[in-house]
This record gives sequence, C-alpha cells and structure tokens, in this order.
Amino acid sequence: MPEDPGDGQSEDVSFGSLDHDWVLRFVEHRVGDPRLISLIRRWLKAGVLEDGAVHPSEQGTPQGGSISVLLSNLYLHYVLDLWFERVVKGRLRGEARLVRYIDDFVICFQYRSDAIRVQEALRLRLGKFGLTLEPTKTKLVEFGRFAQRHAGKRGRNRPETIYFLGLTLYCTRNRKGNFKVGMRTEKSRLKRSLLSLQELMRRIRHYKISDQVAEINRVLRGHYAYYGVAGNLRSLIKVYQVVERYWRRMLCSRSRDGGRLSWGTFNQIKERNPLLRPKLRLPHRDLQALAVL
Repeated sequence: MPEDPGDGQSEDVSFGSLDHDWVLRFVEHRVGDPRLISLIRRWLKAGVLEDGAVHPSEQGTPQGGSISVLLSNLYLHYVLDLWFERVVKGRLRGEARLVRYIDDFVICFQYRSDAIRVQEALRLRLGKFGLTLEPTKTKLVEFGRFAQRHAGKRGRNRPETIYFLGLTLYCTRNRKGNFKVGMRTEKSRLKRSLLSLQELMRRIRHYKISDQVAEINRVLRGHYAYYGVAGNLRSLIKVYQVVERYWRRMLCSRSRDGGRLSWGTFNQIKERNPLLRPKLRLPHRDLQALAVL
C-alpha cells in the first residue's frame, strides 16, 4: 500500500428526531405480521410521562424504552450499514471499514480524501432520515501506521487519539516495533468509575466485611469484564489499587484502635476476604483472532 496515513471518523448519532414512518417501513421489510407492526406503532406514539402529564411523541424513541435499542439498531442498519457497504465503499479510492455499536461508530479510511468526501455525504444521508451527527463527538483523526511520522510534521508530539465506547484508542508499537492500536480506559470514564466505587464503599461501610467485599467485587467484576481488553491492564490495576487504599481507609475509620489499621492486619483481612484482582477478559491472542475475522 502507498504511504498515506489512515484516517478515522469517530461519530455519534442523535436519535431524538428519528422518523417513525421510516422505522415502521424498516420493520415491515423484516416482519410480515401486521399485529406486531401495529403494536410498535402504538408504542412509538405512546408519548412520555413527565410531571404527571403525558406528552405525545411524534419522533424519536423513548429513552429507556424496552425496544429502543433494538429499533435504533435496525434503523441504522438500513440507513448507515447497508448504505456504506453497497454504495460508499465501491466509490472510494482506497480501503474503508465501518465499526458500529448502536449509535456510536468509527469509519476507517486508507486515504484522507475519501474521509472528507464521505463526511459530507454522511451528513446528507443521515439528514434524509431525520438523523444528525453529534458535533461534540464527531471528528476527523489521522490514525495508523504513518500517523506518528506525520504528527511531527504537523507540530504534534504524538498522533491524535480516538474515543470509542469508553476507551481511548491510540497509536503505539509492539515489542517487535510494528504498529498496533493501543487501548486504555478513557480518562473521564475512569474517574467516573472510581467515584462510583468510592460512593459504594461509603454506603456499605457499616456492612460486615464479607458483605462489603461481595459488593465491591460485584462492581469490580463488571468493570474488568468491560474494560479488560489487551493493553489496558494498567488502568485495571489503578482501579484495584484505589479501591484497596480506600477500603483500608474505610476500615481504619471503624477500627477500635483509634483509626489505625496496619498493612499487616489489613493483608490478613484481604486473605480471608480477597478483593477481585484485575484480569483481561480479551487478551492479545483473542483480540488478534477477532481482527482476523
């Protein structure tokens, strides 16, 4: 391939103006039961209860609705996924790939010129179906094997990063010096997780120690399961260490020794009631296997 930097567009779609007629047309393309179509139509038009009053809904899907995510996925399948595969890719100069999860997606291009062309076409395409791009979450980023070299030419110390699904994607290299995509927990998400864990520990400070650990481990297990991707072990360890320190401080405040609890005593407590240690749920070998697929 020629030495042209890969570019990525990180996008987020607003579903507040999702067109009900288009939703029903897309559903009818897959579902032939008129009773189900009628049920979905009534659900879309049901409105939202706010301050004791029902406000009619003429567009969009109710937040937290039982099938909002399903309908949103179906909507973007026809509006975006099929359009990109069947219309866009055949008209590009280089390679391109779309990665989407519900309303968050990243489009990767081999050539910057293709990215710029598609950016405008994408706005027009979404506008046709009553959708808009979230401006604060939409940007064009130079990313890939040659991004480091070009970053220096543009006065930057390192290439730009991409934020996707709570992770920061950045350009790095493996031990052999080859390019790879690095991933770490996005800073605001990491801070939010730590604050949530600290708030949990404040609420359960008077629980039995075994019950405290059970609650803390429940949250840690979910955090590791989501953010436990290859390359992100350092962020997981940071969460574990912060939880460990804060838990010890909490136990000190309720100890009989005037707020003192030695690390030796604390380690004995941990041996009997261990905190869940960080673990990658998607290590390098599994991540590489997904990349091949």
